[in-house]
Amino acid sequence: MAGEKKLLNIRLHVYDMVIPAKVEAENEPFYRNAAKLITDTVNSYSDAYKKTKSDKEILYMAMIDIALQFELLKQNKDTEPYDNILKKITTEIEEALDKK
Repeated sequence: MAGEKKLLNIRLHVYDMVIPAKVEAENEPFYRNAAKLITDTVNSYSDAYKKTKSDKEILYMAMIDIALQFELLKQNKDTEPYDNILKKITTEIEEALDKK
């Protein structure tokens, strides 16, 4: 049927766990990349802190790392200040043209 999204049943390997998920076909690569990012990040923290931190602390450290990356990207993609400047310039240009 038109408009329906194809769903896939996949198994994501995340760190030391396999997680079943039902995802839209076009999003599958993103889910797999996300699982790999989590696994790689947890492995990095585990290698660095396994002897001094609990598994739970290592997982939280990895989550903070990934969330920080997300927040930094989100901030860099914020176009509101540029949109405001463009609106102001557009208004000024239109006002100047109306005066002629």
